[in-house]
Amino acid sequence: MSIQTRIQLVQGDITVQRVSAIVNAANSDLLGGGGVDGAIHHAGGPAILAECRLIRSSPDYRAGLPTGQAVITTAGNLPAEYVIHTVGPIWYGGYAGEAGLLASCYRSSLHLAAEHKLESVAFPGISTGIFDYPKPEAAAIAVREVRAFLAVNEYPRTVIFVTFDDESQRLYQQELGA
Repeated sequence: MSIQTRIQLVQGDITVQRVSAIVNAANSDLLGGGGVDGAIHHAGGPAILAECRLIRSSPDYRAGLPTGQAVITTAGNLPAEYVIHTVGPIWYGGYAGEAGLLASCYRSSLHLAAEHKLESVAFPGISTGIFDYPKPEAAAIAVREVRAFLAVNEYPRTVIFVTFDDESQRLYQQELGA
């Protein structure tokens, strides 16, 4: 199976995707928030928050989940099996290492998916909402990191980019050459 056939693009609501895992563009406290994070916690129910609190109680994450890292929890009431939570960078004009941190979000999330041998993972546009990362640059990083990971890993077998608006859909189509 070629890398290109392992990547899909859909426009819609990430919380309704029937995949092994959806990725949550979380904040470092892992306790829910606005945007995608709030929607996932709301739709998934209290089981997600309970596992996030458990993670936060461990010594490694008492100060929160560091930007660029990822953790995995149940998906609660969502049609997915798991939620992979990752903290994207806040955009400071591109001078604070944002590109490297955003790339790390994708790599960390994909490594968890591979460790758990997950068949499919759905990604939102990490950091492109309230964290203000420019959508064109974010789409380019997302596609580059996913392609590089899939080139050398069997899992996940499928990665789906789930876009929320027409602009993002068009940007991902351009990056994917679709």
